[in-house]
Amino acid sequence: MATTTQNFAKAEMLIRKPVAAVFEAFVDPAITTQIWFTKSSGRLEAGKMIEWTWEMYHHTVPVKVTHIEANKKIGIEWGNQGVQTTVTWTFTAIDEARTFVSIVNNGFKGDADQLLAQVRDATEGFTLVLANLKALLEHGILLNLVGDRFPEEMK
Repeated sequence: MATTTQNFAKAEMLIRKPVAAVFEAFVDPAITTQIWFTKSSGRLEAGKMIEWTWEMYHHTVPVKVTHIEANKKIGIEWGNQGVQTTVTWTFTAIDEARTFVSIVNNGFKGDADQLLAQVRDATEGFTLVLANLKALLEHGILLNLVGDRFPEEMK
């Protein structure tokens, strides 16, 4: 029997805020730096190259914004050391006060063990980002889930 391995990660979450507010949280680094990366070289705009930095992990990644459709979709290509993947955010307005966000990261390469690790890590990471955003937008709480995922003392 053949086994198949998916080479994409998916995280999804309902956020109880209007679609415009949820979309803006991902394109505006003043908001995104509160829940995900700590520095950005700019706002997401189609065709733009930017950098995101996680200062606590001493990690910077180049990001090419491939697609922006206001309040509906964001597409990027990102990666380091010649390994590029694509990420697509899809925003669905359930009603005027609720938005369903789907994040799909695909294009992983490697053997079965490498694919499994990449899909697991991306799914976990984007789930933490969505949970962080939900807490911030719905309750005004900064949970610091991404920053607390790998504390220095546990290395």
